[in-house]
Amino acid sequence: MAQFAEPMTRLIEELRKLPGIGTKSAQRLAFHVLRSSAEDAEKLSVAIRELKEHLHLCSICNNITDVDPCIYCTSTSRDQRLICVVEEPTNIATIEKTRSYSGVYHILHGTLSPIGGVGPEQLRIANLLTRLSEVDEVILATSPTTEGEATAGYLAGEIHRARPEVRVTRIATGVPAGSDIEYADEVTMTRAMEGRREF
Repeated sequence: MAQFAEPMTRLIEELRKLPGIGTKSAQRLAFHVLRSSAEDAEKLSVAIRELKEHLHLCSICNNITDVDPCIYCTSTSRDQRLICVVEEPTNIATIEKTRSYSGVYHILHGTLSPIGGVGPEQLRIANLLTRLSEVDEVILATSPTTEGEATAGYLAGEIHRARPEVRVTRIATGVPAGSDIEYADEVTMTRAMEGRREF
């Protein structure tokens, strides 16, 4: 790496720790900050500091929030008896964009991954199981990856053991809208066939 003044080197090293940021991107960002006005640099610094000081996990669903419980858990217009389980807080935005879901959420903050050293105890499952007494249905909306499928299977078993009367469903997967069936892999096509519905 090129030699920079110590403050610049420190900033580049910190920026490289961000996901998807390599050395070149870190350097571009660092030089952008350097060229910014002192006011803009201070605003960035304050935004980062306030993010760390004021955001935490919702005590009910594990969503990232500045109020506890979060806005979804306290909303009177949402169906509190319907829980959608997702892997990460960013998944909520994808579901909300559909405008077709009116229940609440539960965020696991990851998926089971024995190779990655992530077992059930590393995920936020315990407080999901404590919520089941007031729930009619749990929708498992983990990704259709090996880890997502393993996580969904594990959760379904745990939910059935804890509250057999709770309905457990899995989101349908298959061929994305606008894509060509010719390019669908075997697993995607199998899921599409399994998830078919009346037309």
